[in-house]
Amino acid sequence: MSHLSDVMARVDAAIEESVIAHMNELLIELSDDTALSREERYTQQQRLRTAIAHHGRQHKEEAEARLAHLTQGGTIL
Repeated sequence: MSHLSDVMARVDAAIEESVIAHMNELLIELSDDTALSREERYTQQQRLRTAIAHHGRQHKEEAEARLAHLTQGGTIL
């Protein structure tokens, strides 16, 4: 397995796991990976950044939906 394939598999696994801390750690690790070209590194980092942003929006939407459900009719159920 090539190094790029290994990195892509690790990025896929981090995205699937959906743990922000692990995705951030991998972002930092990729910044120092000299075995990848600049373009390859950027592509994998962008995949992680997109997943992190999506996770943040999803978490915010879920929190807002939960709050709306708990405060139906203006009172906490």
